[in-house]
Amino acid sequence: MRTADPYTDTDVIDSRAPRFNQAVIGLLAFVAVMLGRVAWPVLALLALQLAVGLIFGRRYCLPCLAYFELVQPRFGEGPVEDSRPPRFANLVGVVVLGAASLFWALGFGTLGAVLGLLVAALALLAASTGLCVGCTAYRIGARLRGLRSRQIDRIDLGDLAEVSAHGGELVVEFTHPLCSDCRELEQRLRADGRLVVTVDVRERPDLARKYGVALVPTAVAVGPSGVVTTRLA
Repeated sequence: MRTADPYTDTDVIDSRAPRFNQAVIGLLAFVAVMLGRVAWPVLALLALQLAVGLIFGRRYCLPCLAYFELVQPRFGEGPVEDSRPPRFANLVGVVVLGAASLFWALGFGTLGAVLGLLVAALALLAASTGLCVGCTAYRIGARLRGLRSRQIDRIDLGDLAEVSAHGGELVVEFTHPLCSDCRELEQRLRADGRLVVTVDVRERPDLARKYGVALVPTAVAVGPSGVVTTRLA
């Protein structure tokens, strides 16, 4: 069972899909560089394929189709994550692979090979370890643009009308309906006997802005007066 449709819920993605795509790109780029002049057009085709997927969607991305139609139905959906960092990583791949192809076409084979190997190395690193350099660059850029979490010191219980009269400690968790980590955290907290109140940031973006929630899940333990006693996630 899928929690996120791969072709319509494009703000999120199965975290295994980018790694599958990176494995395909990395292996093909490495083979193209090793074969040299006879195979450098493969780098151009890889850049074109990434660009087509970014512009027209996952239905037109061949590695994406292979994953969502062949691999995911067999092995199941992995954790769902924000799709923006891997999209940025793909954009970087388009630029570097395009530059590598251009250098090969102009006769600068050594420089083209260096750039091709760079893409292959970073893609295979991401596929094998989950360390995506392009994704990390996106997150750093987001922080530089001011998209950062703010410490929550107090929750106005009036924002949570259904529990405004509650007299004990509760947990307020900011979630997204397609966030796997959010569901796991909520289940774990409820299993521990905690009273959990969820705030869907897609339905209540005003509360996400008010409390500076940039990432989900964000969860805090709140006392009867609304003062945050512990940050849980």
